[in-house]
Amino acid sequence: MTVEVPDLGRVLRAAGLEVRDDRATLAMYATDASLYRVPPRAVVRPRHVDEVAGALEVARAHGVAFTARGGGTSIAGNAIGPGMVLDFSRHLNQVLEVDVDARTAVVQPGLVHADLQKAVLPRGLRFGPDPSSHSRCTIGGMIGNNACGSRALGYGRTSDNVVAMSYLLASGETLRTDYDSAGVPLVDGPQPLLDALRAAAGRHLGAARTEFDTFGRQLSGYAVQHLLPERFDLGQALIGSEGTLGILTQATVRLVKDPDHRVLVALGFADIVAAGHAAPTVVTFGPTACEGMDQRLVDVLRARRGDTAVPPLPRGGAWLFVEIAGDDRTDVLDRASELAAADLGTETRIVTDPAEQARLWRIREDGAGLAGRAPSGQPAWPGLEDAAVPPDRLGDYLARFDELVADHGMTSAPYGHFGDGCMHVRLDFPLARPDGLTVLRTFLTAAAALVTEFGGSISGEHGDGRARGELLAQMYSADAIALFGEVKHAFDPDNRLNPGVLVNPDPFDAAVRMSGVTYRRDLAFAYPHDDGDLAQALHRCTGVGRCRADNSAAGGVMCPSYLATREEKDSTRGRARVLQDVVRGDLDWRAPAVLDVLDLCLSCKGCAVDCPTGVDMATYKSEALHQRYRRRPRPRSHYSLGWLPRWARLAGRAPRLANLAARTPVLGKAGLTLAGVDRRRSVPPFAPVPFRRWWAAQPTANTAPTRDTAPVRDTAPVSVATPVLLFVDSFSESFSPDAAAATVRVLRAAGYEPRLPSSGTCCGLTWITTGQLDAARRILGRTVAELAAAVRDGVQIVGIEPSCTAVLRADAVELLEGTPQAEDARLVAAATRTLAELLTATADWSPPDLTGTTIVAQPHCHHHAVLGWAADRALLTRTGATVTTLAGCCGLAGNFGVEIGHYEVSVAVAGQNLLPALDAAPDAVVLADGFSCRTQIADLRDRPALHLAELLSPRPWPPPPGLTSPRRWRGQVRSTRSLTAWA
Repeated sequence: MTVEVPDLGRVLRAAGLEVRDDRATLAMYATDASLYRVPPRAVVRPRHVDEVAGALEVARAHGVAFTARGGGTSIAGNAIGPGMVLDFSRHLNQVLEVDVDARTAVVQPGLVHADLQKAVLPRGLRFGPDPSSHSRCTIGGMIGNNACGSRALGYGRTSDNVVAMSYLLASGETLRTDYDSAGVPLVDGPQPLLDALRAAAGRHLGAARTEFDTFGRQLSGYAVQHLLPERFDLGQALIGSEGTLGILTQATVRLVKDPDHRVLVALGFADIVAAGHAAPTVVTFGPTACEGMDQRLVDVLRARRGDTAVPPLPRGGAWLFVEIAGDDRTDVLDRASELAAADLGTETRIVTDPAEQARLWRIREDGAGLAGRAPSGQPAWPGLEDAAVPPDRLGDYLARFDELVADHGMTSAPYGHFGDGCMHVRLDFPLARPDGLTVLRTFLTAAAALVTEFGGSISGEHGDGRARGELLAQMYSADAIALFGEVKHAFDPDNRLNPGVLVNPDPFDAAVRMSGVTYRRDLAFAYPHDDGDLAQALHRCTGVGRCRADNSAAGGVMCPSYLATREEKDSTRGRARVLQDVVRGDLDWRAPAVLDVLDLCLSCKGCAVDCPTGVDMATYKSEALHQRYRRRPRPRSHYSLGWLPRWARLAGRAPRLANLAARTPVLGKAGLTLAGVDRRRSVPPFAPVPFRRWWAAQPTANTAPTRDTAPVRDTAPVSVATPVLLFVDSFSESFSPDAAAATVRVLRAAGYEPRLPSSGTCCGLTWITTGQLDAARRILGRTVAELAAAVRDGVQIVGIEPSCTAVLRADAVELLEGTPQAEDARLVAAATRTLAELLTATADWSPPDLTGTTIVAQPHCHHHAVLGWAADRALLTRTGATVTTLAGCCGLAGNFGVEIGHYEVSVAVAGQNLLPALDAAPDAVVLADGFSCRTQIADLRDRPALHLAELLSPRPWPPPPGLTSPRRWRGQVRSTRSLTAWA
């Protein structure tokens, strides 16, 4: 008899376990990448196998459900449960041993797939299966779902690549599976269990022999064919059981040789149906991968990131990406050419460049996230998202599936593992409507019937979970379903392991997390891409977990705080989950959980572009702070750093006096504390000569352009001085006037005459990042009204500081939507350029020759996410310099890195990419347009960094003699004479 424990967390802590049962954690672990939300009672993060056993003992003693979790990327709801959730990814995430000769690796279940590859690729080996979530999914999760991935044609499923496993059973006993030298399955486990399994298979021999293993991607249900007497292999039977039969604690996996050469053949087709019909023929050429993708998915990417985000593709409305691999380059190229010559589609491209191959594969890898927006523009959700049919029937199935989707008034963008007959898709179920769950049930029931009609499997890769357990009865006979139940009972008679999944499943329309959730109350931002609904914006987070991966290899930024702490609460996904509970009404904006998860968000906006679904946590954080502190006292840093432009203007009247006060030991340190600034930070001094004071002394200084100014065309050759409006932000005005002065000089050399708006213009960035959105809206409204007058006269706006330029390009539009200044904001956004964008569009301008110069470039996060760094990259290429472009955030991120409590994380973020690159190139010129980036570089490495304008300025650099101190040369302290000479 079991007794329900009233305080599970207390009992678990008494057992010496690492436990999280705070409100934020329960919200974060209530869902995975699926439709469902099932809050746990506690989350345990075991540090070794004995702690797994201890947690299981508590669960057994108190009748608590027990669910294992890896990266939380399960799309079918396989990794959530109502009792205790064990997060293996936090500590049990190591490669324990690699045997190069045997080509095996012993791993813990929480090991991320990509980390295994990093460990073995230098030895010429790889783990064959590679799901699109390989950068964050765990090996334990792959074993639980029998994951396959794009290269299953070449390397098989996970079950084909596992040698041995260790499990803890619900009873607390252990079970081990292995193979002897002849490949005969071995098992070491409780004899009564083995007897019960053999007896169950004996009672259902017909179903086990005839209903399973009909094609390679039939993965739904338990793999009971492996319990047949003639092939009893318990290890294979356990793979794909989704944590319902035992808890994996260790695995030995098979490795394969990494081929020396890979070629990608992209085949275009008229439509996705034609691609499906061609896939079986493509497979005859022996590829390692044959992936299908629809034009509708590519259109989503283009809409979000522009045409440049998609490399050239063959003509068509759908494509097959086919990988030919091998150790002989000639053979690989010959096979690729033979495939291209087979004339299977409308057009073919053979891609040999690894970088371009990676860009194309990333589109496919991001499919689950990109498909989170349906062709209709509405949110799209998983359900029957990985059904598979025999490959020779795929084309006909795709045609019928499209008809079924249209019949239900929905849209989709199919993609998937076409060589294996597996299709992935997300659908715009109308879950916010009152009848949304009815539509979900009607469609999924009909879709399961269609899969069954084609002899397919309702799950071809992701497992059945909560999404498809109820549908198994449509695919299998009553005899097969009864066999599943007997297998489950033999392993877990009390139904403690991952209940509600596979056997005695919960209804697939129960606990749907976004059903009926809308939130349109008193919002500051307009959320124009989400119909003005914050709930819809937050539910862009589908949970695929790319924010838990290191995105720097692809030039990304997201998510710097998670990479520094490895805590789920510091990931974009973790924050989105807690905020989803707010819009559900389960949490208040002022709840400690909300502040806790947002505290370490750098507002870098990396997620806005790096997240496949376009989650913009910087905006959501600003909204949350706005809601929390509206008409209430705020943290002191909101008044100091949040009002920085005001204080800078005041200090600009007597900058030397302000600097003297800041440098006074007692007064300066006390001032930092009072302002909410970490005392370990050096405060950038105010420039002795602010930019506008210098500007006013110049003989060519001008006011804003008049209405008789001639219009400017982006690509027109410049023959006379063409006016541009130089947006001088507070940082360039008060702290780094050299960057602004250099920008003036470069613009004039390129044939432009910069003019300034009035001194009161401000983008309101510091008010936005601290959530003071009412004030930000007023400030921005005045600014865009003035700037728009120039734009209507045909004058372009040029920004200096990337973050402020990004506000004009994006945030202003969202903040001012619905106000009288909305049209002004849109005009300003369309006319705002970075310096690189303006110069690259100027036909008669050429950059200086920097051949022989080595540059380390740190793009500002907002530059990467909002403005795009392509123009800067192209411009630097034209200079002839050798440029290393860094990914990731510098770690300072405006006010974040200087606030009390953030210093360690700020430095850790810098340590991910920036600091190693600086240390590796001590003699390189450092390029950093962002004032925060230059400040961080100077603080942590005492090293000068240039703005792009300073790099391109006709004046020579490095700086003149006497200005070689990094802290002076970083653009913060200049004498009047040096500033005048420089600019």
